[in-house]
Amino acid sequence: MGRRSERLSKQGMLASDLAGDGDVIQVVSRAFDVLRCFEGHEARLGNLEISNRCGLPRSTVSRLTHTLTRMGQLVYLPRDQKYRIGPSAVAMSTSMMKGLHLRNLIRLRLQDVAEQLPGTVGFLIPDRFHLVYLEFARAANALGLHESTGSRIAMASTAAGHAYTAALDVDVGDALIAEMEREYPDSARMLKARIEDNRRHLREHGYVVACGTWSPHINGCAVPMWSPQYQTYVVTTIGLLSAMFDEKRVHREVAPVMLELGAAIGGLLEGADGDIFTNRLERKALPGHNSSHNNNKIIKTGDTNELEAGTRRPRPARSVRAGDGRR
Repeated sequence: MGRRSERLSKQGMLASDLAGDGDVIQVVSRAFDVLRCFEGHEARLGNLEISNRCGLPRSTVSRLTHTLTRMGQLVYLPRDQKYRIGPSAVAMSTSMMKGLHLRNLIRLRLQDVAEQLPGTVGFLIPDRFHLVYLEFARAANALGLHESTGSRIAMASTAAGHAYTAALDVDVGDALIAEMEREYPDSARMLKARIEDNRRHLREHGYVVACGTWSPHINGCAVPMWSPQYQTYVVTTIGLLSAMFDEKRVHREVAPVMLELGAAIGGLLEGADGDIFTNRLERKALPGHNSSHNNNKIIKTGDTNELEAGTRRPRPARSVRAGDGRR
């Protein structure tokens, strides 16, 4: 593997690349920053709003939106003097969603948990300083959380974000927080204050809990898993009302179920030989909740280098320091 490939395998994107160092083409990076500003197909934004959201000069934003409009990634609305996501961007995302077989199986696993616990359960993938819901399930009596597929949540204030950053190799996680300090200093301080405790708890127990960080009324529990398809960690998470599930109850009753969910989804990801959007796999039963479940269970994944060699010997997710950014 070449040096650049080794660097990219750290987490798909490097914190040094985020900071503008190395061989990243800044205009491409900034174009994606502009596109990230549009939350949902119906979002309408002007250049000033985009500039404020992504921290770029308005003149730079103007040139980028002009180019993205010429490419069909954005559409200009003369009446509103704003932009919205264009047909080419929609077409790209639609083509990625053509095969949903593995995602359907993941959704069923999430629904199994939602039927046991009165919360919102999600499967998320990282996107710079946020995570995006690829799938979700919600109990019929769930209150307080209304995330859906495509929703973006902040890493710094959520259990999912805390689990993801704790799972990263120490140098990668620290560099990500350092870069976050430049754009979101308050968020970075929140994450930095908890990162060592999160790493230790994840190493010892296999999950991370965050209580009241996103909302004083919501407690969360999350389990990170390595995705061979995307060479990064993905996360399963649940949010519950703190009035019903205090921190002790989350550790006692919720964490064992989430560990089982993580093991089930991790097995699906390990068994997939394509990407998350196009696989055909049979559904396996989610292990039943056992009150004697050991909270010290560690989610197991295969080492990336062994996968490339055609072997799948499981190892504890955080007991191996691999060259791809896993711990």
